[in-house]
Amino acid sequence: MSNAKGMALPRRGWRFAAPEDDANPSLAEVNASVKVPRGGSWFRRLIAFAGPGYMISVGYMDPGNWATDIAGGAQFGYTLLSVIMLSNLMAILLQALSARLGIATGRDLAQACRAHYPRPVNLMLWVACEVAIVACDLAEVIGTAIALQLLFGIPLIAGALIAALDTFLLLFLMTRGFRYLEAFVIALLTVIAVCFAIQLAAASPDVAAVLGGFVPSSAVVTNPQMLYIAMGIIGATVMPHNLYLHSSIVQTRAYERTDGGRRDAIRWATADSTIALMLALFVNAAILIVAAAAFHGTGHQDVAEISDAHRLLSPLLGLSIASTLFAVALLASGINSTVTATLAGQIVMEGFLRLTIPHWARRLLTRGLAIIPVVVVTWIYGERGTAELLVLSQVILSMQLPFAVVPLVQFVTDREKMGRFVVPRPVALLAWLVAGIILILNFKLLYDTFAG
Repeated sequence: MSNAKGMALPRRGWRFAAPEDDANPSLAEVNASVKVPRGGSWFRRLIAFAGPGYMISVGYMDPGNWATDIAGGAQFGYTLLSVIMLSNLMAILLQALSARLGIATGRDLAQACRAHYPRPVNLMLWVACEVAIVACDLAEVIGTAIALQLLFGIPLIAGALIAALDTFLLLFLMTRGFRYLEAFVIALLTVIAVCFAIQLAAASPDVAAVLGGFVPSSAVVTNPQMLYIAMGIIGATVMPHNLYLHSSIVQTRAYERTDGGRRDAIRWATADSTIALMLALFVNAAILIVAAAAFHGTGHQDVAEISDAHRLLSPLLGLSIASTLFAVALLASGINSTVTATLAGQIVMEGFLRLTIPHWARRLLTRGLAIIPVVVVTWIYGERGTAELLVLSQVILSMQLPFAVVPLVQFVTDREKMGRFVVPRPVALLAWLVAGIILILNFKLLYDTFAG
């Protein structure tokens, strides 16, 4: 490209786009609101950037994970630990790419899609993402309602309605500042981790069997029932809306908007998300290990309901508070995961449609869409139907993954859009490999489902 005088001009990518082409900053009300030190020790800088990684890790240990991990551990023992590990490694890579996209381009994934794809494609991607958020919301509503019932005896339908009140909690925290929101999330994550550490110690699993479960098995692909649960685990672990969320909330840090500042921010944001996702790996693995140790070898392989797991844990583990810890962690998980779904919904709607509505209205809308199936299923089938609905919601999430993963990988491997922040070729090949694995597993699941 050259101008009238024959002088070379930079290629027109996102980093050279005219200001009028750019959307408003993602989450404009908190964009660049968290100060980061310009110097100091590495620990101070890590703490300054710590937060977004833990917020996206919430989606990797939400109530949907509990249903799939419990079902997987009870039915197949430790075999699906390899799936948890694989999906967590995929998540670490994809979230690192998501953070890179947001920091390098100043756009979240939804804004990037809007800038690149034609309107019909964008509408399709937006609908797919909204379906994923509703499925995620469905899992959160069910999980929160079940936790309220286990702890306080509140009926599931009433618990689902109470869950809609999380809107006001989020609004309160956001008015205090983004750091308060992050602190709240990290506090509840700590509660979840402590609860499962105690249960894991009480379960006293066979260490050799646990380590063997991290070795991949061909049965995961050849056994349709195991593949269904495995896809649920992947859908519950690698969350589509988290890719949109992470690309936005990393921009809350007030790093220097220069190449040097962005490079530094990418490094610290990647460290933050990697450390946080290792915590998610521990929690997910702990849920499956506890389920395998308590149910698989004791004649309770058919345990799939969270309420059944709660009822059986204390007597099977020989720890009187095991069931209470289980319910407390579930409640913390349900409350926590509503925060990320709320922000993701706002980011997706603003990014794809440039449509801004009050946060409370957006949350009540998605909450309403999630509460209706819970109320209907509970009314018709009772509590027994909620577990199947939970696992189904996670499979739906898994089916939506390609619609977020493929655009993300396409963008971060495009030098015109990323400039000097384009990912290295080995990382690009690995990213496309991960996208390919997700696509293949989805097609296999579709075939097995519709072919019976």
